[in-house]
Amino acid sequence: MAIGDIIVGVDIGTSKVCTVVGEVNNFGQIEIICNTSYKCSGLKKGKIINEDEIILSLAKTIKDAEDETNLKINSAYVTIPGKYTTIVQNSITKEAKDKYAGISVRDVQNAIMQVKDIEIPDGKTLIDVVPDKITLENGTVVSDPVGNLSASFTISAQVILAEKDYVRQLHNIFKKAGLEIDGIVPITLAERNLILDTNELNDNIMLLDIGAGNTDIGVFEGSTFLYTNSIPLGGDNITNDIALVLNISEEEADKLKRQYGLALKSFIDNDNDIILNTCRDDSKNKIIKSSELIEIIEARIEEIFTIINKDITNHGLKSKINNVILTGQGIVNINKSDVAGKINLNIPVKISTGRLISTVKPAYRTSYALVRYIAARPFTKTVASSIDTQNNESFIKNILEKIKEFFYS
Repeated sequence: MAIGDIIVGVDIGTSKVCTVVGEVNNFGQIEIICNTSYKCSGLKKGKIINEDEIILSLAKTIKDAEDETNLKINSAYVTIPGKYTTIVQNSITKEAKDKYAGISVRDVQNAIMQVKDIEIPDGKTLIDVVPDKITLENGTVVSDPVGNLSASFTISAQVILAEKDYVRQLHNIFKKAGLEIDGIVPITLAERNLILDTNELNDNIMLLDIGAGNTDIGVFEGSTFLYTNSIPLGGDNITNDIALVLNISEEEADKLKRQYGLALKSFIDNDNDIILNTCRDDSKNKIIKSSELIEIIEARIEEIFTIINKDITNHGLKSKINNVILTGQGIVNINKSDVAGKINLNIPVKISTGRLISTVKPAYRTSYALVRYIAARPFTKTVASSIDTQNNESFIKNILEKIKEFFYS
């Protein structure tokens, strides 16, 4: 990563496509120079159901980003739901090329190239290698072994595989939108450093991102990425339940969810009357109690947490999780959702309070987290997306450079 490098991150969600363009500043930090989004319903229950719609939405966000930044974007990184990924834990021991000079960057890079050499099952493809623990010959664990005088070191890593068909679909979508894919990253892996606070980064954590139509699960044992999955339920399901049960429009259902959002009926202070303005029953302006509305919300939230509980139990992970961190626009605006989670999971649950959370608009958190994750990747040669400048000044500068080459060559 070098000063001026530009990284483009794209998140294809259930309700919209979001793009963030970040630039590495003089302090080596990522600075957002642009974020754009466009509505999209081409992804449903985590599945791509309409490639053309996603292509149009992606192309629109990229075009808006190009207009805003005066850049030509040729490539971008993209997230992938957990359900399409598999994590394989692997480690190798590598001899330092020159033990008297210390471990070199090249030694580490070669080790990372070797640790990914695993047998890949049919229907899967390699999308990422995440270096985790690096242990020197004397048993010392270090985050960066470069320069250490050690004859050998052991690198443990997570090798991330993804379903070939889904990756093929992503490449097809990007290609038709005029883009190459720089890399594909699981949602919760990208979000970890943004969503978790300093103490949580070292804890055994389950990160839950409850979006509009999908919930992504990520389980971390300290820095080790243990497990990821996704379930096809989210905030839109709550809205749909309210609309269906009360026989009202989805617009009114969403408004009521936001206004009276509460995850547990037992926390109601005043059981107020609610007038339904779009009720399709005989009574045009039907009146219900707020407890009836909250009962509908509670039932769906309970189901979401019950499915998550079953999933982590079946995979033998529940006993390893100390805390659960909630994020995502599908649930964080529903009061007491953390309490509902604790009741159903029997693990402490809290809404994310990561230090950087408040600095990014909720809609762009995943794509911004993706950009930050890529920028922080260790031991990489380059992470920048492919970008061309569009302004006339740069065009003239390129012409002058070519003239200079002609005269001085």
